Amino acid sequence: MDKHQGILDLHPGLVWGFAVTVVIMLLLDLGVFNKKSHEVSSKEATIWSIVWISLSMIFSGVVYWVFNTDGRPENHALAIEKFTQYQAAYWIEKALSVDNLFVFILVFGFFKVPKYLHHKVLFWGIIGALIFRAIFIFAGVGLINLTYLPEMNVFGHPVKINIVMALFGLFLVYAGIKSWGDGDDDDDEDYSNTAGARLIKSFWKVSDNYDGDKFFTVQNGIKMATPLLVVVGVIEFTDVLFAVDSIPAIFAISNDPFILYTSNIFAILGLRSLYFLLANFIHMFSKLPYGLAIILSFIGVKMLIAPWIHIPSPISLGIVGGVLIISVLLSIIFPDKKEA
Repeated sequence: MDKHQGILDLHPGLVWGFAVTVVIMLLLDLGVFNKKSHEVSSKEATIWSIVWISLSMIFSGVVYWVFNTDGRPENHALAIEKFTQYQAAYWIEKALSVDNLFVFILVFGFFKVPKYLHHKVLFWGIIGALIFRAIFIFAGVGLINLTYLPEMNVFGHPVKINIVMALFGLFLVYAGIKSWGDGDDDDDEDYSNTAGARLIKSFWKVSDNYDGDKFFTVQNGIKMATPLLVVVGVIEFTDVLFAVDSIPAIFAISNDPFILYTSNIFAILGLRSLYFLLANFIHMFSKLPYGLAIILSFIGVKMLIAPWIHIPSPISLGIVGGVLIISVLLSIIFPDKKEA
């Protein structure tokens, strides 16, 4: 088997399988289990978190199976590499997505969104993420494939340098260093004036009050957007901003767009239930931003040294997992004084 073959080359039907699975789960989520807006309990959030993580882990097993159908040693090694690529991309995206939770809490608090409406806002935020992540990932892989410089000798070794990957690497190192001490910068931000909010206000007048779970209402014969639609716009724009960090990060893991997209989407789909599960315990992750800063910097360095030194996916997965575990343990052992 050619090590450069992707899942799409081997089993194109998986695209439909993945798409059908996601659509069915979203329809069940919105149309059956959450047909009526309600406050999500910790029990419900736990169940959905287990469901989404289980689905993502099952799919990682499918990735392994696709590349190891005949059990030959060389294909087994390739299957392990692809499996760990998926796992590393998934957990990197999952970790960076947890950072979104801090902002979601601030946004919901700023707009005073009733708790029973949080799920609906996050659901439509996820729909937008499905679209934007696909654009970013597939366009990014295509751009990377077009921007390799001709092979050259550097310090006596033949290397192929990629311009986009090098720029992404520098950006991630910068983002990691910058985010080290920026944990409280968003606390006083005026979210009513962000790009997402301004976009909604440019199309519709916005009412002063919520109208249940409606995005639009009629006041004095005039159709107006409710603040709930503004919140969705802010959440969508926030996700695009976070994607600027997270999408380049997973390009360091694999160049297979299907692995990158499926791992990314499974991580994002589980973000809503994770929000409800962790929102009341967010203080237990006070050191996580520092861990994410280290992860971003590590991935940036990995990109920069890739032409000379290849860091295998299992090692990347171990480093990312180790940093996350240490961050959470330090958060529990040394809680934030402000939260305490």
